[in-house]
Amino acid sequence: MDAFYVSVELRRRPELRGRPVVVAGTGPRAVVTTASYEARRFGVGSAMPAARARRLCPDGVYLAPDFPYYRQASSQVMALVRGCADSVEVIGLDEAYLDLSGLPAPRAEMRRLAIQIQRETGLVCSIGIGPNKLVAKVASDAEKPRGFVVLTREQACERFAGSPCGLIPGIGPKTAERLRNRGLDTLAKLAAAPPAEVAVRFGARLGAALQSRARFEDEAPVTEQRKVISESRETTFDHDIAGLQQLEPILSRLVEQLCQTLERQGRRGRTIGIKVRLDDFSTHTRARTLAEAVGSADRVGPVALELLRRFSPPRPVRLVGVRVAGLEDRRSEAAEQQLTLAL
Repeated sequence: MDAFYVSVELRRRPELRGRPVVVAGTGPRAVVTTASYEARRFGVGSAMPAARARRLCPDGVYLAPDFPYYRQASSQVMALVRGCADSVEVIGLDEAYLDLSGLPAPRAEMRRLAIQIQRETGLVCSIGIGPNKLVAKVASDAEKPRGFVVLTREQACERFAGSPCGLIPGIGPKTAERLRNRGLDTLAKLAAAPPAEVAVRFGARLGAALQSRARFEDEAPVTEQRKVISESRETTFDHDIAGLQQLEPILSRLVEQLCQTLERQGRRGRTIGIKVRLDDFSTHTRARTLAEAVGSADRVGPVALELLRRFSPPRPVRLVGVRVAGLEDRRSEAAEQQLTLAL
């Protein structure tokens, strides 16, 4: 979807169309969720500090995020998407992969889908079609908004040969920087580099994976169900907080929010972790794996609080979070444990 959160906002605020609109929090440490293409011309982008966005675009319209409204819009879109293919993998609220291998005319069907989404929801999307998920993903971003790009793997290699390595999903900023420091600043250079040279810096396994992705090789299937193995909650403070006396109640509230979600989902996990970001931007994590899976606040909370106390932040804290990992479905486990009585 194109500038999804902003586009959803414009459905109920059509008078803002054509203006630079930014969806962002209001606190001093808030970040931009997304920006309209008019705002992007001022240099405003997702994940940018909202304070910087306001300096770059002082005359923009700034809206607080309304995620329940966005989830409702996402459900409308994904219902239409699921009607087009047997296998659909939804990624977040605004993105999905479709397996088109069973369609006799996939390009025509996807053009029809884009028109249907706009007609029935008032929202627009960009579509990329390729032989694998990696090509399709990069193609979908290539000509936003309202893009429609179809590429073979070879065409993708040629078209994006001079692009930075960070263009590829899975190659993050730190890895891209390490590649640049080795002189591998484009996808073509990374793909063509001697494997032994890449392996020296990144290890044989990661090096091979990086070069494979630079060649747009991807064998990952479109899966209808994405297994969520962890759930977390975190908060960034408007002002740094020092001392366990202030931090512990906040962590306890996050535990309550997290465990309410786990209870609704019927899930629990064995590994409990905390995340603490200090005022010097250093991030620290601590975790403990239990003998049995838990999901209630009275079981998760004491472990999370003990981890926080043991870490005892040595500096003021700007962010704190809690996480439960290794999730399993409590309801399915209970069903498996039921005894069957034959009469």
